[in-house]
Amino acid sequence: MATHYYTASSLDGFIATSEHSLDWLFAHDIDLDGPMAYPGFVSRVGALLMGASTYEWLRRHEEHWGYQQPTWVLTHRDLDTPMGAEVRLASGEVREVHALAAAAAGDKHVWIVGGGEVAGQFADAGLLDEVWVQYAPVTLGSGQPLFPRALDLELLEVERNRDFVCARYRVPH
Repeated sequence: MATHYYTASSLDGFIATSEHSLDWLFAHDIDLDGPMAYPGFVSRVGALLMGASTYEWLRRHEEHWGYQQPTWVLTHRDLDTPMGAEVRLASGEVREVHALAAAAAGDKHVWIVGGGEVAGQFADAGLLDEVWVQYAPVTLGSGQPLFPRALDLELLEVERNRDFVCARYRVPH
């Protein structure tokens, strides 16, 4: 079991616009059966951790909750949760929330869905093992940063998937 931050980024290092939009991402071609694509990644995920902004974007833009895995949403607000889904709101220390997600994941991975600040909190706590980034051929100029702090990484793998350059990094502990 490992904890992965899997996301897409513009070439200038933003995962969403200032308004938290991901529309720019869906304008580019990726092979869902290709290297480092989402379906292969998520099939090995046993639990999800995400920030409130990512959660709210998903709830606004997806007709149905798309995850079967238990999900923890880091928030200090009371948010609606989808009926029948294993979505839990959490405001505790990231080590405590991570321990719950890791136990639920079993022998599968924990996925930090977003955003960069959430992933940074887990990195600060020494709980982030890998960073997977699909770089789209676009610049946004501003927005939500991929990682809003300094972090040294070790490159493990690079692939091209149609319009995207996909990279996987190890987070040294």
